[in-house]
Amino acid sequence: MSETAIEKNALTAARDTLATVFAPWIAALEIEALAADETGVDFCLPENRDLAHAGGVICGQATASAADTCAVAALSAANGRFRTCTTVDMTTHFIRPLKPGPVAIRVEVLSNGRRMAYVRVEMRAEGDARLAFTATGAYAYLDG
Repeated sequence: MSETAIEKNALTAARDTLATVFAPWIAALEIEALAADETGVDFCLPENRDLAHAGGVICGQATASAADTCAVAALSAANGRFRTCTTVDMTTHFIRPLKPGPVAIRVEVLSNGRRMAYVRVEMRAEGDARLAFTATGAYAYLDG
């Protein structure tokens, strides 16, 4: 299935946002935008053993940061460009531990208005259909 021009532009906007907007410690996560469609964007958090805590699993701080980061990039994809925004609320649920390894992330844009946007984020260990983490987030646009 080939990408449409809209999907390609959305993916470019998400990738540009990941490359230029975030603090260096977020860029160090090396999150990749893989695909975009009319409802959201697929990302990958690559394996990084530095994200594991003493218990040998990826720490919650890393997954929550990745969720917030991917949400903003997905909103950029939905808008075709980065719009300055701030996180108003993020509710996270840690369902099962994620062992070190690549993490598949899906962000669905639930609502994208002039002033506010809402997203749902899901994470799974790559290759595992079982849900490991979910979040919902609300974002306020600061540009209008």
